[in-house]
Amino acid sequence: MLLATPITNHTPMKKPHTALLLLALLLPLATLAQQSLTDINGRRELSASNYLAYPGPLQRQLTPAPEGYTPCYISHYGRHGSRFLIDTMDYVRPINILAKAEAEGKLTDMGCDVLDKVRAMYRESHKRWGELTLLGAQQHRDIARRMMQRFPEVFRDTAHVDARSTVVIRCILSMTNCLMQLQAMNPLLRISHDASDFDMYYMNQPDRSLDSVRRNSPTREILRQWDEEHLHPQRLIKVLFGSADYIADHREACRLYHELFQLASIVQNSEIRHRLSLYDIFTPEELYEVWQRENVRWFLDFGNSDLTGRRLPFSQRNLLRNIIATADSCLRQPVPGATLRFGHETMVLPLTCLMELDNFGKCINDVTTLESEGWLNYRIFPMGANIQMVFYRKPGAPVLVKVLLNENETRLPVTPVTGPYCRWDELRAYYLAKLNAYK
Repeated sequence: MLLATPITNHTPMKKPHTALLLLALLLPLATLAQQSLTDINGRRELSASNYLAYPGPLQRQLTPAPEGYTPCYISHYGRHGSRFLIDTMDYVRPINILAKAEAEGKLTDMGCDVLDKVRAMYRESHKRWGELTLLGAQQHRDIARRMMQRFPEVFRDTAHVDARSTVVIRCILSMTNCLMQLQAMNPLLRISHDASDFDMYYMNQPDRSLDSVRRNSPTREILRQWDEEHLHPQRLIKVLFGSADYIADHREACRLYHELFQLASIVQNSEIRHRLSLYDIFTPEELYEVWQRENVRWFLDFGNSDLTGRRLPFSQRNLLRNIIATADSCLRQPVPGATLRFGHETMVLPLTCLMELDNFGKCINDVTTLESEGWLNYRIFPMGANIQMVFYRKPGAPVLVKVLLNENETRLPVTPVTGPYCRWDELRAYYLAKLNAYK
């Protein structure tokens, strides 16, 4: 399986686990072509795309820093933790369709079972639409704990931690849980935090121009054709209603198919996961096919492609500029500390592409090659997804930086000094040149 159990504690100078490091950094693209199918067959929750509950990092040990270097500052952007579905109709509409069929005597035994389960999910989430779950809170406590255990030098003594959140409550509570964990581990920390419209220009940047590119590009037709050719809801419709003709219109059948898949995916994020599952109504092939569709959709909406003028990752241009400017300011301090930001997957995904972490910034124009190119969305933006830039100092030497995506070391778009470590001045210059070239 691609995703493993959470890391154990480590000291900075231990030797890295070579096999895991090679898997994380050097997995051949030929292998990646089949990696997603293998992953999803091994762990069906991965098919949930952005509804995947945070799986914990793959790397058990990080690459030791070059001799004499110690971590001094962390710059972070993280998605909120696990949540309920945002819209009440995501629960109500499938319930209404299934309940109507039940009243007409058209619902099978499996259909009745599904209706009971979705009603139970509705009761659990009632008036909590989009809110952080208990699991989501724990995810951010665990991420904070590992961050401090991995980089204790950053959080020593009275170091300053500045945290910002979007104004959405699930993000604010994610930030709160992270900070509570850090404070519990070091009560001397000086912590400041805020959630204000003042910061939304970079924390969750609106951009009508790029929204228009996303809506009006040829990619909408690509996605429509993909649905026509690759989605096959008739089997499930027959299983639930006794006849594939109960919902004869393909688009309506696909809509219910997606809604039930979304419900199956979100179960893993709340306490109801201990009581029920909806994955068993889908075949392994269907789980993979729907994931493929979502992988394509998320790429077309936020990835780097000539189909959208290579523009969509630049939705996070203000965020990347803020990361650079804040790092420049903090690194002037003798004890820089940490800057933590809490937002959404619609920031983490394009920021990952804009920063060209691993292979995710590559321009891809044929969506059928996404998997062979290693563009697998569940590696980027599960619930609790995070990007950590870790800065290192050595007296009389250039500042180094490495970047963790979901707590795993990544490749960067400049030549490394060693392993995942790059010179900050070189990476900074690369990103600023890229940002300045954007029209």
